[in-house]
Amino acid sequence: MKAVCWMGTSKVETLTVDDPQLLNAQDAIIKITRTAICGSDLHLYDGMIPTMEAGDVLGHEFMGIVEEVGKDVTKIKRGDRVVIPFTIACGNCLFCKKKIWAACDNSNPNAQLMEKAYGYSGSGLFGYSHMMGGYAGGQAQYARVPYANVGPLKIESDLSDEKVLFLSDIFPTGYMAAENAQITEGDTVAVWGCGPVGQFAIASAFMLGAAKVIAIDRFPERLELARSLGAITVDYSEEDVSVLEALKDLTGGIGPDACIDAVGLEAHSSDLQGVYDTVKTALLLETDRPIVLRQAIMAVRKGGTLSIPGVYGGLLDKVPFGAAFGKGITMKMGQTNMHNYMTPLLERIEKGQIDPSYIISHRITLDQAPDMYKIWRDKKEKVTKIVIDPWA
Repeated sequence: MKAVCWMGTSKVETLTVDDPQLLNAQDAIIKITRTAICGSDLHLYDGMIPTMEAGDVLGHEFMGIVEEVGKDVTKIKRGDRVVIPFTIACGNCLFCKKKIWAACDNSNPNAQLMEKAYGYSGSGLFGYSHMMGGYAGGQAQYARVPYANVGPLKIESDLSDEKVLFLSDIFPTGYMAAENAQITEGDTVAVWGCGPVGQFAIASAFMLGAAKVIAIDRFPERLELARSLGAITVDYSEEDVSVLEALKDLTGGIGPDACIDAVGLEAHSSDLQGVYDTVKTALLLETDRPIVLRQAIMAVRKGGTLSIPGVYGGLLDKVPFGAAFGKGITMKMGQTNMHNYMTPLLERIEKGQIDPSYIISHRITLDQAPDMYKIWRDKKEKVTKIVIDPWA
């Protein structure tokens, strides 16, 4: 089969690789009908996430048709149309039973690698390094899906693939980000990053009762999408714009009730802090560029909430933790507990409350994916989201 493979930092190739096989009685093989390139895939492309190996199949946003199932799989059958959550959960461990699916104790066969870095391991992830399980990803024509009685969401309506594909990651991730922000009716919410997760965080904030959402980015096409949802936008690249001052002005000096960092470890800034982080990461003296995290901590109102769906990978420098403590803020973060959100959000799509496909700007083939990684990373061609048809 064809698959998009990581071959080194800033190097991705579309290769012919072996078809996946059933390895366990609870496995399923999915013929992938749509997949996508996620913003967090760029962390792999840029070499920011360790334990990648040449030839690893990328991608964790995918859906398709069930091709084959193991003998113990009863939830789905051959021919079913399913969306696959990017976090892999066993359904039986302590954390799955608590519905903290992204902390599954059994789905990461390389848990010892995660434990060295983080103390404990979270769940396995598709296509996202060996320390997170080493599972082949979904930017391919087929994929093996473990724990097939637990993860796949069956789609029984005639909704198009593009309307439901993002239930695999970014729509639930944006929704959980808004939920973690502890939004109450009438709140003001600031969202850093108007990429796909930021877009769904904005939409979800309004769904949960926010009166005002302030969206912060520098790309016109992203800011325009945010405005289409009803957000007030701040372009931080404008010379006379201070994000912190803008947020004070827009909140009567109080600060947002909740802040959402939908950017993560590769945040951009042209100011002194941005140069500082760029130099330190280049010298391997820092693993992440936490510019947005610093701003969000400083911006949120006293007693407010900071939600962090943006991926962080390691050790951060110059984080104003004293401000977080002094203001008594709440911080909530982590990989998405996908299984809590997929069905309720599917219902919202079916009721016409949202059409997630509005963020798609590019539709491509697997062969075009290597070039599109660079375009996505460099934010060329007004790219907002890339969807791949593996059979085109």
